[in-house]
Amino acid sequence: MQRRSVLATTMAALTLTVTAALALTGCGSGRMAALHANCKTKSLGWKVTVLKEVPNSQRREARLTAVNKGSQPCVFDGFPTFAVHVGKGPESDGKGQVRTMPIDLKRGATVTTGLRYKDHGPGMKPADCLVSNDEATVGAPRDHHQKQIKVRDEKGKKTRMNICEETIWMSAPVQGTAAPH
Repeated sequence: MQRRSVLATTMAALTLTVTAALALTGCGSGRMAALHANCKTKSLGWKVTVLKEVPNSQRREARLTAVNKGSQPCVFDGFPTFAVHVGKGPESDGKGQVRTMPIDLKRGATVTTGLRYKDHGPGMKPADCLVSNDEATVGAPRDHHQKQIKVRDEKGKKTRMNICEETIWMSAPVQGTAAPH
């Protein structure tokens, strides 16, 4: 009888320890991410926003946001695919600058990646740039499928990305709160 009591106490302590450990690591951690499948391009809602122009700067900032619209949590593990091109002609591709950590995205959660690129400078026209388009190609990390999305400004109006170099620099993706898409 005493042996059962010790076993029950031990099991209760183990359950409490595991529950506390899961609470501390949280659902957004890399440890929890190992439990879910990688995010797929088709289950994410995508949005690219070109931020206001900074006076006297040839660099432009934008933000790529994805929201998990799937029915299950998924893992956003790495940099997304991001490219702007003109038909089958010139193309400017996104390239990550730092190491990333896996992000566990619950249904409705978002992940945002900062974009930075060389815009047309003083005395230049957008047509002088390598690429100018109002659409971008996006894809989830580790997914070969891609999707075309419209480029928007901060007010939600359709705009163009005028990119004068072959590389669009990307910051590490960060998890955010749910946002309307």
